Amino acid sequence: MHILFLSRWFPYPTDNGSKLRIFNLLRGLARENEVSLIAFDDHGRADPHTAALQAICHSIEVLPWQEFPTVGLGKVKSWLSPTPRSHIETHSVGMARAIQTHLATRPVDLIIASQWSMASYHHFFSGLPAIFEEIELGIFQQKFTDAPTFPRRLRHGLTWTKQRLFLKRILPHFQAATVVSHREKELVQEICPAFQPVEVVKNCIELADYVLPAKEKNENSLVFTGSFGHRPNFEAMVWFIRDILPLIQQEEPDVCLAITGRDANLQLPPGKNVTHLGRVPDVRPVIASAAVSVVPLQTGGGTRLKILEAMALRTAVVTTTKGAEGLDAQHEKHLLIADTPEAFARSVLRLLRDSDLRHTLTCYGYRLVAEQYSWPVVLPKFLNLARAATSSRSQATMV
Repeated sequence: MHILFLSRWFPYPTDNGSKLRIFNLLRGLARENEVSLIAFDDHGRADPHTAALQAICHSIEVLPWQEFPTVGLGKVKSWLSPTPRSHIETHSVGMARAIQTHLATRPVDLIIASQWSMASYHHFFSGLPAIFEEIELGIFQQKFTDAPTFPRRLRHGLTWTKQRLFLKRILPHFQAATVVSHREKELVQEICPAFQPVEVVKNCIELADYVLPAKEKNENSLVFTGSFGHRPNFEAMVWFIRDILPLIQQEEPDVCLAITGRDANLQLPPGKNVTHLGRVPDVRPVIASAAVSVVPLQTGGGTRLKILEAMALRTAVVTTTKGAEGLDAQHEKHLLIADTPEAFARSVLRLLRDSDLRHTLTCYGYRLVAEQYSWPVVLPKFLNLARAATSSRSQATMV
């Protein structure tokens, strides 16, 4: 069948978790189907002729991403609208036109709209079998429940309310939906209890992509991977550099931290032996050479591909309860979990000083990825969902 995949991200190079998931879904779908891709490019560097995508996509179209306006009347109007502000202010006439043109040009058996940004274009493919791929609600709920002040609670409460109402409005236009964790599924079903075809399709990696030449670990080296365009990554590094790293360096002064991913024009606090590498051609060698991967996330939803990548490359992981959320990973078996600066620092120091513990964690972590978080294990569920979505054009209904 012919599948039109709509993506907020141009999925190559795979330098963030969303791109990695999308690229692997495209690769899996293309084994049995003809896939066309229409994607946004938010940095002006996307190359639709890149060989990796040309090999799996029948056609590729790229459009510029429209960022939020920071000032102006449009911003005020969007706050007053019942539709979440993000969907109003990033709406692209060009994307709508590209979808309509593609559908007028050739028959399409299935639409896959990846994430909220693309599901908001449902009007332009209404009536066709469609999947809302990767609904994420947890981040909106957490920002509301954890808001430290009344004004922030009011603002995030408004966003959370709009997001729930928006989901109720658009979900009937889809035959099925996916989420990355059981907690996300619970949230969807709390909001839309009558919409049943919600499948957990975990974030995964292709283990074969993580086979690298053997390389010794750089002792006393830490790594964090993640674009600051995703705000929880930036907040995690501010917390780590300000509150945790000094505690580690009090006992091990030579410990260094490498950060990969774009800085999004956000300034970190000063830190000793901290290097922000920015975008790198291939993040895997950076992860593989580090002694410990730190994932000090305190907000966000879904599951952390950065943890799975570290496990696949046999790099030990220290994370928070939030960072490990959604993963079937056990403290002291697959990774270490710590939620205070003191506990996080102690956990990092344990791993830096105990190579046997690192070896044990990485062995179990690698096995966990191979058994539960590799695409050959999980992809068949997604392919079955795609086939089921095309078997009937009836709209899902909610009571």
